[in-house]
Amino acid sequence: MPRIPITKDGFERLKSELARLQKEERPAVIRAIEEARGHGDISENAEYESAKDKQGLIEGRISDLLDKLANSEIIDSSNGDGHGKVIFGSTVVVEDMETGEVTTFRMVGPYEADVQAGTLSVTSPLGKALIGKEEGEEVRVQTPKGIRNMEILEVQYQY
Repeated sequence: MPRIPITKDGFERLKSELARLQKEERPAVIRAIEEARGHGDISENAEYESAKDKQGLIEGRISDLLDKLANSEIIDSSNGDGHGKVIFGSTVVVEDMETGEVTTFRMVGPYEADVQAGTLSVTSPLGKALIGKEEGEEVRVQTPKGIRNMEILEVQYQY
């Protein structure tokens, strides 16, 4: 399986969530199941069913996080080798040429992408279009809203 790029911060967030689930959430749901069992007949016990459902969700998320961490490759872009180009880990300011809307994204891996939080996956259509481009360049990208023409206004690097 190919390794999935991730920032160090993103990797640490996944590890932190995994630790919280394993050390806090899992034991709490096990206690809730034990308590619900103590109430007698579990065949019609809503507390028991709810706790079992929650346990399934927690165990699924733990499994998902373990897979993501095992398949991740931390990419360190702190050396700032981009020389004005959009690279993994850089922050890019783009303007939609049709609407004039200016948006800022940090280029990250798919495991940590969240457009609402200002992070964009390098594997997304827009991410693929931006990688390797320079300030002042225009890119044309197919989005769910149709073809968009974007101009790269600024590229920043975090050190």
